[in-house]
Amino acid sequence: MSTPADPEIKQQVQAFYDHVGWKRVGDCCYQNARYEDLRPVSQEYVHRCHLRVTRHITPSGKYLLDAGSGPIQYPEYLEYSKGYQYRVCADISHVALKEARERINDHGLFVVSDVANLPFKEDIFGGVVSLHTFHHLPRDEQVEAYAEIFRVMIPSNSAVIVNGWRESPLMRFFSPLIRIAVFILRIYRRATGRESYFEQDQHGSNSSGMTDEQQATFVHREDPSWLKQEIGSEMPLEIFVWRSVSTDFLRTLIHRKLGGRLVLRLLYWLEECAPRVLGLYGQYPLIVIRKA
Repeated sequence: MSTPADPEIKQQVQAFYDHVGWKRVGDCCYQNARYEDLRPVSQEYVHRCHLRVTRHITPSGKYLLDAGSGPIQYPEYLEYSKGYQYRVCADISHVALKEARERINDHGLFVVSDVANLPFKEDIFGGVVSLHTFHHLPRDEQVEAYAEIFRVMIPSNSAVIVNGWRESPLMRFFSPLIRIAVFILRIYRRATGRESYFEQDQHGSNSSGMTDEQQATFVHREDPSWLKQEIGSEMPLEIFVWRSVSTDFLRTLIHRKLGGRLVLRLLYWLEECAPRVLGLYGQYPLIVIRKA
């Protein structure tokens, strides 16, 4: 299948998030929340993973850029700009920016923008975060987006990009177990008359952590070797773990009655012990770019 032209990709992504991804399905949730595990058993682990971003950005300043901000849908996201005068939300989705404005009001400045072509001058942001955005860009524009983030960042500061790898060796190892668990859960849910996440999304698990509906909008993920070669050759970067496991892993293998909270505490401890290793081999890396 051929890759759509760049303008078509942007229109597709914008339409997806305006009409599907950021559609409200409750007082505090969006349609896009279907791609996260919001069950109580996973809540502590997911919360702690979100807060990892704060370790790597300058804690205070005038402007923090949130590139591809979405609606700032999780409470932990608010922590990133607590020490800043303004949080500049740049997103291609008008709906996302409208929701973000309702959430942070006068603390925010809101700009409809393509992250690969930011409308800001050089050396203006004390900190930059970008969460699960770059994979919606084709390869060449991902390179441009990294360059743009680096350009607008004030020297002696850092940016954090959270993305997913094209394939996670760790999730590939667990994929047979995930498939078995999906099969068992489907049988159980149907026998008890309870619709599950897997019937709703009609997807099978894979080592990329992607669902069929996520693939309805453009997604292009890379691997660590590409990142080091194409981006690391142009700017200093480090790779840490943001979260080592996929949503499929959490929803199929982590359950309260099977000691799920304890398992996730152990997993978080392992991630803290080996953040660079699990950043490379887990599902979601936390990429830190520093500007001298």
